[in-house]
This record gives sequence, C-alpha cells and structure tokens, in this order.
Amino acid sequence: MKKIIAFAGSSSKTSINKQLATYAANQFENASVEVLDLIDYEMPIYSVDKEKENGIHKLATDFYAKLGSADLIVISFAEHNGNYSTAFKNVLDWTSRINAKTFQEKEMLLLATSPGARGGSSVLDIATKRFPFQGGIVKGSFSLPSFNDNFDTEKGITNEDLKKQLLEIIKAI
Repeated sequence: MKKIIAFAGSSSKTSINKQLATYAANQFENASVEVLDLIDYEMPIYSVDKEKENGIHKLATDFYAKLGSADLIVISFAEHNGNYSTAFKNVLDWTSRINAKTFQEKEMLLLATSPGARGGSSVLDIATKRFPFQGGIVKGSFSLPSFNDNFDTEKGITNEDLKKQLLEIIKAI
C-alpha cells in the first residue's frame, strides 16, 4: 500500500487548496492518505540568526520526518502574489536546513487552484521547476482554474474534462 502525505501550501483554515490536495490524494487506489495542515507547523520566520541561536526548529524536523515517511507527496499551492504563501515558504526554508534535498527523492504530484481563471498556474510553474533541485521527483502537475465554479466539497471536481485530466495524471503515477 502506497503512503501518501498530502497538504496545502496554505495556512488558511478554509483552504481551497487543502480541499483539492485531499481530493486528489484520495483518488489513488491502494493508498493510505495522511493530510497535514501547515497551521500545525507554524514557526518563527526563518533566519540564520534564529537557527544559530536555537538550532533547527523541532516543527521543521517533525515536518521533514513526515515527508520522509511518504511514498508520494501531494501538494496543492495557494498563490500569493504569483508565488508560494509565506506559511509554505517558511516551512520550506526551515526544513531545507535539515537537508537541501528537502523532498528526499520522493515522488510528487503538484497541484494549484484559485478562484481565478489561472488557477494558481504561476506558483505551480515555480514549484514544478524548483522541486527537482530539492529532491522532489515531480511525476505530474495540475492546475484547477476557477475553483468555485469547478469544485464541489461533496463531489470534488465537477468539470468532467478537468476531472478526467487529473485522473489521467494520477493513473500515470
């Protein structure tokens, strides 16, 4: 059985990206899914001085261990000004100090969504290009545009073409 760690690159309590990550992770057959919440990994803003004074934050080591326990990592990114959310970037900064290959050669499915028509495509592009340098084996990526028009909390993706596209990516992983 494949172990999947899924989370949103957002600390919002009502994250649409957490909904998408959870939905996508649960489409895999023969898998156990653990959904993480970045709220549980809030740390002081990373700085070399803080690391020097206090060492690597325990929540960073906890997060790193969670990533290491996975066979597959599913992340759906919130897009803030065309980039990662501060919450995700801070966890990434702290965790990368443990190992520059933060994702530990794990397979990854990268997602993004937003209420807008571009569906977080800018941040998805950044992550897809960057994560291989950080030990991520990106097996697929998918952007869901116009979340409120294309996703239902009970049914998942409601646009059949988009749903088919995601399921084909999942099947290939």
